[in-house]
Amino acid sequence: MGRRERREREQKRDNYAMKRSSEKRKQTLIAAGVLGVIAVIVGYSAYTFATLGSTNIGGPENAGELGSEHSHAAILVKIFGDKFDFSAPAYQIKSSWIHFEGRDGSTVHKHATGVTLGYLFDTLGLGLDDQCFVFQDGRSFCTNEDYSLKFYINGEKVNDIRDYEVQENDRVLISYGGETPEEIEAQLLELQNQEIIR
Repeated sequence: MGRRERREREQKRDNYAMKRSSEKRKQTLIAAGVLGVIAVIVGYSAYTFATLGSTNIGGPENAGELGSEHSHAAILVKIFGDKFDFSAPAYQIKSSWIHFEGRDGSTVHKHATGVTLGYLFDTLGLGLDDQCFVFQDGRSFCTNEDYSLKFYINGEKVNDIRDYEVQENDRVLISYGGETPEEIEAQLLELQNQEIIR
């Protein structure tokens, strides 16, 4: 009986050792797999972070790197003589490339080369072309027999501003209505007197 018990004990011990060794191997393989996945995630994150500055992910087509420029321009939008309020939260910092900020609705901040006013209005959800200014709720103000949409950059009348890239200290007027030349001059003077917030 002693020999038989000894063999059973040795067999149990061998089975236990084999089972324990198998569990350790399994845990080691799982740990190695988890560490491998973590290494891939960290590597991809580091690569993405390192190359982020050289792309314009989420930005306008043909824009330079974010931070490649920092320009400020004054803007005034008048609809039937009423000033459009870009200081409302709905119009603040909708894009990192060009925006209004700090609850100010009169200064456009541009943070990259190649960013146009058309892109600014797109990010704000406002429709703008050479004939119409369209609010987010669908109300549109379009050139017709009685009223017209007019654009001025630095006091000069232009046909369209969508492709215009603002430069430092520019002054942009968008006016809709049936204004007389004197009323336009008054709006341009109001724009000229607007402070550009830096």
